[in-house]
Amino acid sequence: MAKGNNTKTKIARVAWKLFHEKGYDETTIDDIIQESGTSKGSFYHYYSGKDDLLVSLSEIFDAKYEEVIQTLDPEMNSFDKLLYLCYSVHDLIADEIPIGLLSSLYSSQVVKKGDKHLLNQNRFYYKMINQLVDEGQRRGQITRDMPYYEIAHLYALCERAIIYDYCISDGEYSLGEYTRRTMPLIFGSVQVKADGEKKD
Repeated sequence: MAKGNNTKTKIARVAWKLFHEKGYDETTIDDIIQESGTSKGSFYHYYSGKDDLLVSLSEIFDAKYEEVIQTLDPEMNSFDKLLYLCYSVHDLIADEIPIGLLSSLYSSQVVKKGDKHLLNQNRFYYKMINQLVDEGQRRGQITRDMPYYEIAHLYALCERAIIYDYCISDGEYSLGEYTRRTMPLIFGSVQVKADGEKKD
């Protein structure tokens, strides 16, 4: 990731952490600048104000995916990689993203016309899951009954379904634990067993 992108993502990540700890209204731009170790000039280079940060979630998620995937063993089962990445980002959401703001942002993506940043196919996220599904199919770890891009879409849909449920439940349960229980069930049909059969 380029240095500029690192700075932008760092500001966003710190901002969301502070929103979670202090509340959105109570967090100031000066708080964000101080906590992120950046300058006022850097902040305003990337963001026009605090409200601008409200659409930066996809950047935070992508930075986390990029960070985690670099730590994984390249030989790790591709299906397991996808699950691990999902768990890592859902843990991040639970730890750093206020449920009220998360719900507002997801609902805005439903009613908003035009650009839907969470669905932007140019995101690192979509490139990553397409590559991992393709890798899994070539390795015989993910079914070839569907094209790789349909399975990648199914993966994204399963992730969004869990987050949507978490939002409408007002964060009443542990997102990390719930994801670890449900994601293997709802996405598991694409996994191929060691003997070459799909899991039921």
